[in-house]
Amino acid sequence: MSKTVNSNQHFRPFSLTLGVALALSTMTSWASSPQEIKKTVETQKQSYLETLETLVNIESGSKDIEGVNQIAKAVAERLKSTGAEVLIIQPNNRFKLDDTPEHTGPMVKGVLKGKGKSKIMLIAHLDTVYPKGMLKDQPFRIDGNKVYGLGILDDKQGVAAIIHILEALKKLNYQDYGTITVLVNSDEEISSPGSRQLITETAQDQDIVLSFEGGGKDGSLRLATSGIGAAYLEIKGKSSHAGVKPEEGVNALTELSHQIAQMQNLSNAKTGLKLNWTVATAGKTRNVIPDVASAQADVRALRVEDFDKIEKTLQEKVKNKKLADSQVDVKFEVRRPPLAANEKAKKLAEKAQSIYKNELDLPMNILTTATGGGTDAAFAGAKSKAAVLEGMGLSGDGAHSNNAEYILMESIVPRLYLATRLIMDASSQ
Repeated sequence: MSKTVNSNQHFRPFSLTLGVALALSTMTSWASSPQEIKKTVETQKQSYLETLETLVNIESGSKDIEGVNQIAKAVAERLKSTGAEVLIIQPNNRFKLDDTPEHTGPMVKGVLKGKGKSKIMLIAHLDTVYPKGMLKDQPFRIDGNKVYGLGILDDKQGVAAIIHILEALKKLNYQDYGTITVLVNSDEEISSPGSRQLITETAQDQDIVLSFEGGGKDGSLRLATSGIGAAYLEIKGKSSHAGVKPEEGVNALTELSHQIAQMQNLSNAKTGLKLNWTVATAGKTRNVIPDVASAQADVRALRVEDFDKIEKTLQEKVKNKKLADSQVDVKFEVRRPPLAANEKAKKLAEKAQSIYKNELDLPMNILTTATGGGTDAAFAGAKSKAAVLEGMGLSGDGAHSNNAEYILMESIVPRLYLATRLIMDASSQ
């Protein structure tokens, strides 16, 4: 595995010696040479920034239905201009989670049909975590090598990248793929309740899936992501006067404290299971025994079976009550499944690493172990044998951070080049 890229490292001039070029040409047959591909993606850099500015300046928080519909229409038009058949799909089969809003935004699906056999899927998301109204104080801006904006890293850079990868392929007149399917959703930040089914179904028969979440500061590719779950404790007791007749009440807070205490050490470092209680509420008045209390836990797992086990454990634990007259209920939900690295993904990542090293003279880190975050790549990999790569997007930092979210401009050309090359390589097999 190569060393991590320094965040200040600039994209190096593209050059291939005659020997390297000949060696590469014996490995893969390209419709266009690496030099032609790079020259084409370099012409996309300025227009990429213009596209990114347009997307960033459309506010599209997950629950801002007007905003996500607006950005979906804008992206649909851009995909149509690449020659794709495009649909804007409104969700009609939402997976109900504890915090799922009444309405979720649309998905944009585009399909390019080529002359070959490969089936390639590109995914990203349109929505952000930022409330409507923040844009006026934080517009798109460029400061040296950093490009700032709300949702610019997570994940508008990924949407713009997909558009310009398809435009590069069009300029190169490359059609040796079978199909390229683009699917961008607008509910990723709220666990994709309206789009998860379509992502999973669409990915089932694909050969490769490239997910354009950001690659972190160093441009790493991720082959595994944690599954995300949540546990909800609900306690019902009986209120009474805390000073006069506390014994007539059933203290829901006391029971909640007992339940959290007996369920606070359920993490397992060996399997990667993590359970942490993060939210709790009880009572409203100091002199009243609280009759209700609740708590929430964040749960992460690297294996689906660990979610099944932790749910059973929670159900068994709550049977042990401190206050016999209290009512204790626990609910568990899987918000995202884990994504595990398969052999196809490892080989594709090694190909990407080779392209970075041999054709761009850049190092690339490959992460095969999940680090805690979850993405839509897991839904794509849930029922598919495809090679799934996460982190195909640009380098940057500050996701979900006020006044701090940015991408590195130097990563535009390498990332567009990499995805274009991987598509061509997969289509030449």
